[in-house]
Amino acid sequence: MRIEAFLQQSPVFQANRIARRMDASLNLILQNEEVTLLEALVLAAIFFEKRGQIKPSALAEAFQTTRGNVSHCISSLEAKGLVQRQIDHDDARAVQLVLRPLGRKRAVRVVGILDRMQRRFEDGIGAAKLETMLAQMTAVEELCTRMAAAGR
Repeated sequence: MRIEAFLQQSPVFQANRIARRMDASLNLILQNEEVTLLEALVLAAIFFEKRGQIKPSALAEAFQTTRGNVSHCISSLEAKGLVQRQIDHDDARAVQLVLRPLGRKRAVRVVGILDRMQRRFEDGIGAAKLETMLAQMTAVEELCTRMAAAGR
């Protein structure tokens, strides 16, 4: 197709393509734990915070996704018996997320998987190159944000 040359040179398209392929690969890696990448990240976030100190809105902000996506993810984790929503004692309109015993065990395994993946990235590519790559990706993202704000 004629558009292929453009797509090969487009940082926006290539970043999007890479992200989709990485997401699919990471979901395969996590398949044995019966969680998606977002579910694994939510489990890890709840695991690392103090009990009852994490709220869905904070997760949406941290993962730069919608509250709806986080809500669906939490519902899935609840259905699997991994997390539980509890009414926030300080604000009855809000909920806190806590790991159930099975969720704590799963979170420990998922954190280990994510940690090993990070080490393999650093071993395979190099920590300095990864840092440079992330800085360049951030620069492209910032340019996109500025173009969107300018209406172009």
